[in-house]
Amino acid sequence: MASYSIRWKHSAIKELRRMDRAAVPKLLAAVAALADEPMPNGCKKLQGADHLWRIRVGEYRVVYSVDSGVLSIEVIRVGHRQSVYRR
Repeated sequence: MASYSIRWKHSAIKELRRMDRAAVPKLLAAVAALADEPMPNGCKKLQGADHLWRIRVGEYRVVYSVDSGVLSIEVIRVGHRQSVYRR
């Protein structure tokens, strides 16, 4: 199976920089694992969106989109579970 490339939105990088320093390595490891398995066990499709998925990393969530045609994953949002779904 081919490996997916991972792209980060600028806003997701900014959110990551503002997070608790202890959670950042876990989040980066979880996102890196998406390159091999873009829809791991425990991932959920977000309602109301065609290509958005989320994974849990402790109390934090990573919202991302998968483009299987180009083999790319784009990280849209990263944040605490209470605030990541708000717009």
